[in-house]
Amino acid sequence: MHLPAPFLSDRTAVEDANALISLHGEEAGFAAAARAEQYRALGNHVHFARWRQIERLITYLSVDDVLDTVH
Repeated sequence: MHLPAPFLSDRTAVEDANALISLHGEEAGFAAAARAEQYRALGNHVHFARWRQIERLITYLSVDDVLDTVH
């Protein structure tokens, strides 16, 4: 399985993903997607893209398989 690692612009994206996982558990990806759609509806493309990347990070972290090279 090949799932590309999400782009993270800063550490706060990881912290936000962790907060959503702690708060929503398995539904964290849906919570991030909802926030992305909220910003999309507002026309804020910067925050929309940021929350989409956080959604991808949550998905990436939820996969049990090894996705890339292990050092």
